[in-house]
Amino acid sequence: MSKDERRAEIIRAAADLFERRGYTGSSMDEIAAAVGIGKPTLYHYFRSKTDLLWYMHEELIDGLIQSQQARIDAQVGEAEMLRGVIHDFLHNISTRRGQCRVFFENHRELPDADQAVATQKRQRYEAMIRDVIRGGISSGTFREVSPELFSRALFGMSNWAYQWYRPDGALTAAEVADAFWDYAYSGLRA
Repeated sequence: MSKDERRAEIIRAAADLFERRGYTGSSMDEIAAAVGIGKPTLYHYFRSKTDLLWYMHEELIDGLIQSQQARIDAQVGEAEMLRGVIHDFLHNISTRRGQCRVFFENHRELPDADQAVATQKRQRYEAMIRDVIRGGISSGTFREVSPELFSRALFGMSNWAYQWYRPDGALTAAEVADAFWDYAYSGLRA
C-alpha cells in the first residue's frame, strides 16, 4: 500500500470512529486499532489527532474550492453553479459522513496557525459562492437578495444534512440536493 493509500485508509477509519464516538471521544490508540496498525505506525502518518483533523479539513475544503473553481472555469451558469454547490455538500455528507462531522463541528480545535489557514480557505470558498449570487443578480437570473444572507441559508440548509441524512434512507444524496436546490431556487429565481 502506498503512503497516500495508507493515509486515506487512516482518514476513513478515523472519520468512522469520529462519527460514532466523536472527535474528542476518540483516541489515537483507537484509530490505530481501527486501521489494524500499531500506534507508532499511525504516528508515522499523522503526528497527532489534530494533525489528522487538519488533513481531514484540508481535503474537504480544498475539494469544495476545486469543484467550484472547475464550474467557474467551465463558465457554468449561476443557477447550475449553486446547484452544484449543494450537490458537493450532499455528496460529501453521503460518502464522508464522519469527516464532514469534524469539518463542521471541530475545525475550531485546530492549532492557531492551522486555524488561520482553515478560516482563510473557508472565507475564500464563501466569497466564491457570494460572487455567484451577485453575478446571478447582475445577469437577471436571480432576484435582488442579500448575497451574504442567501449564501448562509444555502450553506445552512446543505451543511446541516450531516446531522440527519443517511445514505441507506429513502432518498439518494442527489435527490436531497435537487430538492434543496428546488426550494432555494424557487425563492431566488427572478
